[in-house]
Order: sequence, then structure tokens, then C-alpha cells
Amino acid sequence: MMATFLLELVSPEKLLLSRQVEMATIPAAEGEMGVLPGHAPMIVTLRGGVIRVRENGAETESLFVGGGFAEISPERVTVLADEATPLASLSRAEAERRVAEAEAALAGIGNDDPAEKRELALDRVLSARTMLDLAQAA
Repeated sequence: MMATFLLELVSPEKLLLSRQVEMATIPAAEGEMGVLPGHAPMIVTLRGGVIRVRENGAETESLFVGGGFAEISPERVTVLADEATPLASLSRAEAERRVAEAEAALAGIGNDDPAEKRELALDRVLSARTMLDLAQAA
């Protein structure tokens, strides 16, 4: 039997997943990050992307997350996601609406607005575009 760790995926509404897994790949802000049992403790920011879960040597779950944080310890990973949707249920129309909304919000930011506001708006655009790419592939 392979070593496992507890993966918990929490959205603002509910606990979406809580079980022992062999590996999870998470969309860390710095890039895709594979997590195995015994990982060094850290907290990472998530960007819009896919969390992939491996159990019994196979990928069992793929969920789009819009962003959030992951707290990693050697025996547990807790993902606090803004939202999480199984890839198969992503809506192309919803993703297109989000891209349009996020791009409009980014375009509406003026030069006097704080840099953080522009960064957040840009993150929303990138997350929405990722969602749209994934929805089209599904």
C-alpha cells in the first residue's frame, strides 16, 4: 500500500473533499506543485487552475479552483478555495461571462488606483481565462 496523506478541500459553502490520497497537484501561484506524503510544511497561494487527485495509482478527481490558499504539512493538505468545480461540470457560457466581466473590471481601473487593485483584477482575468480554456477542453 502506498503512503497517503489527508487532503481536505474547503470552499466558503462547504467541505468538498476529505480523504486519504497518494498525491495532489495544486495550482500554486508560482506554478503547478505536486504534493506527496511527508511534504515540508508551507502555506501557498493558489491561482486559478486545476487540483488533480491521485489514489491507488490513478487520477480520481480534477477540480477547477478559482484561487485561494493551501496549507501543507507532512500528513495533511488543507485547500481553502474561493470556489471549486469538477472539470466535467464547468460551463463554457459561465466562463465566457466571467472573462468578459473580469476584463471589463480590469479596463475600468485607472492610473490613480492602487497597484493591488490592478493585480487582483488581473488575477481574476487570468483565473477566468483558465476556466474558459478548461471548459472548452471538457
